[in-house]
Amino acid sequence: MAYGISEAIRSYSLTITKRAMLSRGVSGIRKNSVIINLPGSLKAVTESLDVFMDIIGHGIGVLVGNDKECGNIK
Repeated sequence: MAYGISEAIRSYSLTITKRAMLSRGVSGIRKNSVIINLPGSLKAVTESLDVFMDIIGHGIGVLVGNDKECGNIK
């Protein structure tokens, strides 16, 4: 599981609507793939992508062995 991604999406979504706490979103890793369950509405998907798009490249890099350093992320 990749709990942090879903937690970040849910946390951000809670600043927009209290209904975000009803989210069943999950994220995980299967082999060399990152699987992210996104919300149903286009607006919510766009908001969710804004949450993790700037960091997902590094996560995939670590997953496939291209990136090693995680301690210097800001």
